[in-house]
Amino acid sequence: MSEDYCTIRDATKPPEADGPPYAECVLCREPTEYPESYKGITLCPVCEWQEAQRTACSG
Repeated sequence: MSEDYCTIRDATKPPEADGPPYAECVLCREPTEYPESYKGITLCPVCEWQEAQRTACSG
């Protein structure tokens, strides 16, 4: 049985910022690693990790 059945292959991430200003996380309002100019949902590393845990495939 394949282990990669629940991976997201075509997911695109926002570009990483070279420096400040950083975008705010939409959940906790902490700075993210993405530029402030990015349009869309941005999550800080902690919220991104927690969201991945919540939506992960369970076997």
